[in-house]
Amino acid sequence: MVWHLDPTNVGTGLPLEGVRVLDLSRVLAGPLCAMIAGDLGADVIKVEGPDGDPVRALAPPRFGDDATYYLAVNRHRRNVVADLRNGDDFARVGELVRAADAVVENFLPSQVRSLGIDRLRALNPDCVWISITPATSGGPVADQPSFDLLAQARSGLMGVTGRADGEPTKVGAPLADVVTGLYGAIGLLTGLFARAQGRQGRHFEAPLLESTMSALINQAQGYLSTGANPQRLGNDHPSIAPYGPVSTADGFLLLAVGTDGQFARLVGALGDGALAARVEWAVNAARVATLGELRQTLDRIFSAHSTAHWLEVLATSGVPHGPIFDVAQAFAQPQIRDGDFLGVMSTPNGDTTAMRTPLLIDGVRPPIRRGPRRQGEDSKDVFGE
Repeated sequence: MVWHLDPTNVGTGLPLEGVRVLDLSRVLAGPLCAMIAGDLGADVIKVEGPDGDPVRALAPPRFGDDATYYLAVNRHRRNVVADLRNGDDFARVGELVRAADAVVENFLPSQVRSLGIDRLRALNPDCVWISITPATSGGPVADQPSFDLLAQARSGLMGVTGRADGEPTKVGAPLADVVTGLYGAIGLLTGLFARAQGRQGRHFEAPLLESTMSALINQAQGYLSTGANPQRLGNDHPSIAPYGPVSTADGFLLLAVGTDGQFARLVGALGDGALAARVEWAVNAARVATLGELRQTLDRIFSAHSTAHWLEVLATSGVPHGPIFDVAQAFAQPQIRDGDFLGVMSTPNGDTTAMRTPLLIDGVRPPIRRGPRRQGEDSKDVFGE
């Protein structure tokens, strides 16, 4: 079997043109990793089992027959069906592995053993191998099925998300899967760079639990260095104030005052005598220590006028601030609406709007060359049957 490049991936001028990536993964983190490679020009073939990628059924919402969840992370790849429990299919996938520059998979360790995934990897020792795992191999939860919500819960992320007087809250987007997929993509690109330097392909593991914990950043380091366990603070920041929403007459406005100089400019812009009289608030540490009083004072001031009024007042103040948008408003803002971040993506059910890669290469954003495919749509082309 010869892995011919798909015509949509020839002559693109993209940095990964000619790189062959085999995607054995499903759901989100692994497919996102492979999609990033495809966005950058790689020729990607996705292998789905006979039952299909479970994310195909994660609906509503749907676009035609497809769950939009599937559409989100499965562009820029051909699609074949193979059952790794079947000897002939295993051999077909093995031929793809032999020709691949990189493989992305997210099998559980027990599935790796039962399906013989190590035998596949042995067919091409120079291949960059990316394993998306529940947790670092060998640990006590490494073979337990996991997904975004479980990772958010176990990682401590939910422990610092939500109101202080409420229940732990997940992030509204699948942050754990996204962070893990990005780490997988970093491993894939690093492995390709090492190959280009004449070194052997490497096995990179992007564990969901540890990748999600890495997103704790300052919260984690604060605990590790001081032993103080971070708590839920709603929208407030543990180290900076004011750094969150304030109430206006008709909604909310976000303040992100990171320095004492910015706070001084805020006081000047608001022109409130009671606020100006709190001279101790000129220092961030004092503002953090009396955050409740500070919030009440700011809410009193801002609730006197509309969000639009305060956006105009603060527009030239030098105070970091902004509106708080819902998803529809975020896509309607001129920066996005009038830019090139959104593009047209083909699907089996017709064209739809989709987000292009956020990356720009020499000032140019790569286009969407091909959208997701039907399950097994390219099996005959790839396998020659």
